[in-house]
Amino acid sequence: MTTVEAGEQGTGRTVSLAWRGGFGRLWGAAVVSRFGDALRGAALPLLAVSLTDSPVLVSLVTACGFLPWLLFGLFGGAIADRVDQRRAMWAVDVARGALMAAFAVAVWLGHATIGLLLALAFALTTLQTLFDNAATALLPSVVAPEVLSRANARLMTGQEVMGRFVGAPLVPVALGLGAAVPYAADAVTYLAAAALVASLGGRARAPRREPREPGRSIRKEIGEGIAVLWRDRLLRALCVSTTLCNVGIGALIATLVLHVTGWLGAGDAGYAAVITAYGIGSVTGGLVAARVAERLGRAPTIMVCGLAQIAALLALGAIRTLPAAVAALGVFGFAGIIWNVTEVTMMQQRSPTEMLGRVSAAFRTLSVAGAPLGALLGGAIAAAWGLNTPALAAAALFVGGLVALVPGMRSPIN
Repeated sequence: MTTVEAGEQGTGRTVSLAWRGGFGRLWGAAVVSRFGDALRGAALPLLAVSLTDSPVLVSLVTACGFLPWLLFGLFGGAIADRVDQRRAMWAVDVARGALMAAFAVAVWLGHATIGLLLALAFALTTLQTLFDNAATALLPSVVAPEVLSRANARLMTGQEVMGRFVGAPLVPVALGLGAAVPYAADAVTYLAAAALVASLGGRARAPRREPREPGRSIRKEIGEGIAVLWRDRLLRALCVSTTLCNVGIGALIATLVLHVTGWLGAGDAGYAAVITAYGIGSVTGGLVAARVAERLGRAPTIMVCGLAQIAALLALGAIRTLPAAVAALGVFGFAGIIWNVTEVTMMQQRSPTEMLGRVSAAFRTLSVAGAPLGALLGGAIAAAWGLNTPALAAAALFVGGLVALVPGMRSPIN
């Protein structure tokens, strides 16, 4: 999985990340699955609009992407710590592949309804709560600790490229071949990802777990994960900070199309330009994320990225030109993925191995809750004070997020 080369600072050795073996298969599974998700994610809202003219029902499709995390996220983390994470991941992907295949058949036969679509979105996200927590816990058992940051960066960058620059542009082509094609393709990618994860076999080192006490409840195990997150001053500060920032991101995303097409008057082409700039910034940031964190240190990296995102949001909300918006979203995406890579790596390194699924679940559940709240807040702010004000409100929330980080920075950081 890893190779050793001369040159690591302080030891004369460098541990480099190798594609062959477990990480390559895990990366391949993540990337191929992201391709299918990009097709489905773009096609579902279009299908929803064709099935109903109710804005409430259409918005519920998006809500189903968040609600299961709030309902079952902690449970998914507890299960991820109880079972073989590799088996849990491929089993979930097989189940998601079967669901998507059945839905593709329903669309092909003309039997799709808005109720069926909502049920599918809810079921997929419910299964995702187990998959994502298991994946976060599995990665440290596949790669050496020295290359964990680089592994996270490559995973996130690969998913960003495949979803934004490969999958998304192919959506019109897929829909042109038939309304059911994006969903059938997503089913195939889930099954392919399941095969890749299942093939890991002994390449993933199972974490050592103490024998579970008879009658030990999942509720107690969930509580232990929350307690670990709460007691670790740095992880607690990082979780609070991320939640506040996600409120701001939710406000920005929910109103960005109005900001660009309305306040800037840049139309659909302008909106496409800023979204593309965000994607390019994210990919570029992913390519350098590990090196930035290694050079600056993880805590300073988080702070610098937060400051860069605040500056980008202020520019977006205050400068009424399309070039400024394009540059701002590029910087926002660049700093955002470096923040994400660094944050996930810190959580993986500071959490007890046997509890990583539960700690990850507690962290995700709290932070994910910020996005839908921010979306509602952004709409209200835009209606009351103008279409550019959600970006400025997001900047204020990011300031609050950085302030929340300060107490945690006094803790020792790996």
